[in-house]
Amino acid sequence: MERSEEAKWYVLHTNSGYENVAKENLETVVEKYNLQDRIFDIVIPMEDVLEEKNGKKKLVQRKLMPCYILVKMIYGDDLWHNVTRTRGITGFVGPKGRAIPLTDDEVRKLRLEKITVELDIAEGDKVEVIDGPLSSMIGSVISVDKEAGRAKVNVEMFGRETPVDLDFSQLRKIED
Repeated sequence: MERSEEAKWYVLHTNSGYENVAKENLETVVEKYNLQDRIFDIVIPMEDVLEEKNGKKKLVQRKLMPCYILVKMIYGDDLWHNVTRTRGITGFVGPKGRAIPLTDDEVRKLRLEKITVELDIAEGDKVEVIDGPLSSMIGSVISVDKEAGRAKVNVEMFGRETPVDLDFSQLRKIED
C-alpha cells in the first residue's frame, strides 16, 4: 500500500491573514526535514464568489475558512512539534490542540480530494451548473478537457455570454 493512502486531512489554525505565510513556511519545513513521505498536501480552502463592485459583477476567489489551512499528512507525535513550531501556525484544531483528522464526509464537502466524474459532453451541448456560485445557470459547452475533468462553458450573465471554467462535478448535461 502506498503511504499517501494512510494520510488523513487535518486542520491547522493560523494567525489572522497569515494563511499564505503559514503555508509557505510549512512547505519550507517539509523540505528542510525531508518530510515529503509524511506531509503530502497543504491547502488554503478557497471558493469562487460572485462579487459586485461599481455595478459590475465578477468572479473572485475568497478564503473559505480564514485563519485555517488544511494539511494531508501521516500524523505522528514527532510531526506535531515540526508543524506547531512553524511560523504563522498556532496549532492543530482539536481538543486541547490534539490533531483530529477530518471525516471522509468533511473531506468531500471541502472538495479536498479529486473526485473523478465521467460526463459525456461535447462542444455545443447544453449543461446546467449544479454546484458553486453559478448554480442553476444554463450554458453551452465551448471546450472539454477530459483529462482534467473540466469544461469551458458559456453562461449568460447580466445580458451577455461569459465563459467560465468548471469541473465536471459542477455540471449536468441537459438532454434535448
